[in-house]
Amino acid sequence: MNRKNNSIPEVKVISLDLNNSWLWISMLLILFSVFSMSLSSCSASPAALAETQIGLADEISVDEAYELYQDGVYFLDVRTPEEWDEFHAPNTTLIPLDELEYRLTELPEGEPIVVVCRSGNRSQVGRDILRANGFEETTSMSGGLSEWMESGYPVE
Repeated sequence: MNRKNNSIPEVKVISLDLNNSWLWISMLLILFSVFSMSLSSCSASPAALAETQIGLADEISVDEAYELYQDGVYFLDVRTPEEWDEFHAPNTTLIPLDELEYRLTELPEGEPIVVVCRSGNRSQVGRDILRANGFEETTSMSGGLSEWMESGYPVE
């Protein structure tokens, strides 16, 4: 019969130099703290960052747009000329969406711009085109000029 060796295996004792251990632990804690702080700065939502950076939300309501309109903020209508002829808000500028990228020099630089359309969809695209081209203080009006007119705001 085979018997296994009943001897106790030799145990190796690892001695740690406490000075080096505390140094490594301290360095790891510092790195963890720096990493945590960098993550917390990235946790804000893109919309919240946009508002703090440029002061305008991505999209505003018709009522908010009317307040800006009364303050003389630049309004850009991105509908077609045919839609413009049907009705438009007074003192606004028409640049159809399909021409916008080629007519950026006609827009005021460094001023807030409210982009409008019929229902609010094309104005979002227009706003994004403007922002991509350096017009940071740009927003779009939700609900569009249809809701603008239903709210009793001026049209021509």
